[in-house]
Amino acid sequence: MHAVIRTGGKQYRVAEGDVLRVEKLDSEPGSSVELGEVLMFSNGDSSQIGTPLVEGGAVTAEITRHGRADKIDVVKFKRRKKYRRLKGHRQHFTEVKITGFTGASV
Repeated sequence: MHAVIRTGGKQYRVAEGDVLRVEKLDSEPGSSVELGEVLMFSNGDSSQIGTPLVEGGAVTAEITRHGRADKIDVVKFKRRKKYRRLKGHRQHFTEVKITGFTGASV
């Protein structure tokens, strides 16, 4: 069985036992969190699609760690004017492990 969830403005296809990186959540590592924005449940044969969300559906996950992604460089540049600016950015993330589904009727 798998589900499509929305968290942090992005959509993820998840199955039980998956480990994924999402935008930073305000919970401690080791705690359990419920991701309530479920867009779809599927078990291979049948699907339950929400309009836009599956009513009563939720995905539970355990927070494994917090971290920061690799650094990216942001460059501003104007030709022929000797103007260059270099700035770095590291995005915060939370790594979660999917532990189960609730509210699925498929």
